[in-house]
Amino acid sequence: MILAAHNLTIAGRLADVTLALEPGTITAICGPNGAGKSTLLETLAGLMAPAQGGVRLGETALAAMTPRERARAIGYLPQAGEIAWDVPVRRLVELGRMPHGDGRAEPVETALVALDLTALAGRRAQALSGGETARVLLARVLAGEPRWILADEPLAALDLAHRLALLAHLRCAADSGTGVVLVLHDLALAMNHADRAVVLESGRVAAEGRCEDALDHRVIERVWGVPARWLGEPGRRALVAG
Repeated sequence: MILAAHNLTIAGRLADVTLALEPGTITAICGPNGAGKSTLLETLAGLMAPAQGGVRLGETALAAMTPRERARAIGYLPQAGEIAWDVPVRRLVELGRMPHGDGRAEPVETALVALDLTALAGRRAQALSGGETARVLLARVLAGEPRWILADEPLAALDLAHRLALLAHLRCAADSGTGVVLVLHDLALAMNHADRAVVLESGRVAAEGRCEDALDHRVIERVWGVPARWLGEPGRRALVAG
């Protein structure tokens, strides 16, 4: 189902944002600090009500869905995730099944394996490092098997190996039909791993489309205000800025 935003407006944060996000793709939301990236993601997840406009999942308005229906359809990972309960890692990941009201073990095991957490499954959650915590919280989202995964800077706390492993898993999820939307500051990661990009500037859509177009060096120079050029081949691009 398409996740579509129509004329989203939140005073001082978003201004007339209209998007149609396709399932089976990875979309990167990019932009300078304060551009409205996190606000847009929260609104797409149904966690923030716009002053104008709305969000639809297929033919259904998110505002008309119950919290449980939204949680089944959309898995959301905030930027600054915290773990409030000192429970074992496995139990925390199992909480991702709550919207479904079942105790299916297979999705939990799959998420633990995908995030390289099997060896940590019995560890208390509050004994984890920052990177381990980030992986556990994302595993909880994956265990819910949502149709859409919305994650705000999910790679920020991860080391190189886990970052690449996670990107590979998200690509597999997208190839299986799941819609993936990531807020990313690293434009090279967006260029090399996303299918499409949405560039925000002061709460407005400055560019949208294939990464080659939306993250063109002229867009970067206009929105971020720095000279830029791309080096390398498609899928292995490096950004030289400044």
